[in-house]
Amino acid sequence: MYYDWTIILILPGLLLGLWAQARVKNAFEKYSKVHTSRGVPSQEMVRQLLYKEGIVDISITSTQGTLTDHYDPSSNTLRLSQGVYGSDSVAAIGIAAHEAGHALQKEQSYPFLTLRSIMVPVVNIGSNLAWPIFLLGIILSFWPLMYVGIAVFAAVVAFSLITLPVEFNASQRANQMLSESGYFTQDELNGVRTVLNAAALTYVASFISSAMQLVRLLLIARRRND
Repeated sequence: MYYDWTIILILPGLLLGLWAQARVKNAFEKYSKVHTSRGVPSQEMVRQLLYKEGIVDISITSTQGTLTDHYDPSSNTLRLSQGVYGSDSVAAIGIAAHEAGHALQKEQSYPFLTLRSIMVPVVNIGSNLAWPIFLLGIILSFWPLMYVGIAVFAAVVAFSLITLPVEFNASQRANQMLSESGYFTQDELNGVRTVLNAAALTYVASFISSAMQLVRLLLIARRRND
């Protein structure tokens, strides 16, 4: 890590991220204690929702950790965390439905999901190499290498930006599927929206944090070239 006055640029994203994480935790804890009137576990509920959408070949499994829920488009597998899989709470149903929204995106070839999936390998490598490349450029006083590092990190920022419509759209699909199912009360649906809106803030915070980090890299490079 490089330390100078520009490090203050990452503080807004850091603070927003901490606030967003606190909101997600509070919302999840609150609505994990509120059981749905239908009482169907989340994994079975999303299977029913996806069946109505014509998706019958998806795998739904449990995974270790807290709020580690995710959809893997490469294997068409929906993995639910321990606090979600097997639970019939409002929070569990909302999170599972959100992941089901990603499965529906793949089924309907949602372009931003396709683009994000293509970028994953590049971003996984780039997120680890951007700073080392940039710092090596500083050490060697070789400005083209610094800008290679910046370009690599810019791909990470682009990935974070593309993630926003993917996640927002998945939540919209989740809310729509749950509402149209007729299985839930309005209070339960409102609880789901509260949980998903809190989760969405974490992606906004991630984008702001990475964007400000990119600005920081550009400012450092400009000062080095002056």
